[in-house]
Amino acid sequence: MSRVWSGFCHPRAPSAATEPTPSPRTTATPRPPPPAPRGRSPSPAPPPAPPRTPPWPAVVSTKFSDVLAFGGPAPERINGRLAMVGFVAALGVELARGTGLAAQVAEGAGLPWFVATASVLSLASLVPLFKGVTPESRSAGLMTSDAEMWNGRFAMLGLVALAFTEFVTGGPLV
Repeated sequence: MSRVWSGFCHPRAPSAATEPTPSPRTTATPRPPPPAPRGRSPSPAPPPAPPRTPPWPAVVSTKFSDVLAFGGPAPERINGRLAMVGFVAALGVELARGTGLAAQVAEGAGLPWFVATASVLSLASLVPLFKGVTPESRSAGLMTSDAEMWNGRFAMLGLVALAFTEFVTGGPLV
């Protein structure tokens, strides 16, 4: 049998009536260390974290084939920006005129505006990329490049949902 220590660190002999025989399972597990006294920390404070460096490069390839590649930085960003503008414009025209998305496309009245907006947004998106600046290196705070990508994805889904809903109901959403 093992000896048990009291709070004053004096050994006492185990009594057969009060202490059961230890089983292999109870003797194999180590006991946790005693808690540290109040007012003292058990270990020194950890060193301060090193400054965070961004996981992306500040400057990337400016080759045309790299910027406009399927997995490149331009296609999804440009499509997302156009979808955000298109979704808001489609809902705005629908509220103002009462015509659905299909009727707006069939009329073709907004085609010059669409071409002008698409050209300006595409060029404005491509110029920094061809200079080698990534959107991630310019984003901070609430308006991050990840938030822009997710907003663009939701706007693309919103346009598809708007067109599908108008197709199913046979009329404008609002």
